[in-house]
Amino acid sequence: MKNLSVFLLIILLLIGCEKEAKLTFETTELKNNSCNDCPKINITIPRALNETRIAKKVNTLINEELIYHLKFEDSSNVNTVEQAMASFSKGYQSFKNEFNDEAIGWEAKANGEIRYENAFLLSIILDTYTYTGGAHGHSESIFLNFDKEKSVELENYQLFKDLEGFIDFAEIKFRNDQEIPEQGSINATGFMFSGEVFHLPKNLGFTKEGIQLIYNQYEVASYADGAIELLIPYTDANQFLKEKYRVLI
Repeated sequence: MKNLSVFLLIILLLIGCEKEAKLTFETTELKNNSCNDCPKINITIPRALNETRIAKKVNTLINEELIYHLKFEDSSNVNTVEQAMASFSKGYQSFKNEFNDEAIGWEAKANGEIRYENAFLLSIILDTYTYTGGAHGHSESIFLNFDKEKSVELENYQLFKDLEGFIDFAEIKFRNDQEIPEQGSINATGFMFSGEVFHLPKNLGFTKEGIQLIYNQYEVASYADGAIELLIPYTDANQFLKEKYRVLI
């Protein structure tokens, strides 16, 4: 009976530590409802509520990404998401006044989601879409990876103890998944890797299942091919990750 009590206490402590390790988020929605003849803007993002350095860092970087995607190119002094939304609307009105016949309604969307979190790591993905005229809009997925202890954003290379080994492994899996011959150019079936050399995408992050690699539109393939994704399970990825960032499954 005593052993059972000790076991239950350990389980409760572990659960408590896991809860304490995780940040508290709320969903924030922002929309442009100021007029009937305005571009459509719909933003749904997670906001960290904790009064900690990492929470402030997360919120700041999400805001910076949204500002980058929304701010009209001729705008200045845009420091908040709301100002960026106003900038996007102003850009549309200017375009409409100059090219009324071509002024099809602009649109901007962004959706943020927590993809993975433990005591050391936090991965957030932002899926964005903007349309400012032309044949089609522009979609992009952005991974934001954070070291929660250091309260910093992590660059891709900082996740790995053996980056070159991970690249080599990812290329083998990419070729298998995309049915590219093991020997010969990585572009043999129509991909567009620069210099015909395989490389990791700009965006990769942690999910429950493994390390997800996302090549956005035009990064290594045509627009019609859409985003190209590759998932490397932790059973394979952990050997290349720094010990701190390995995910036990």
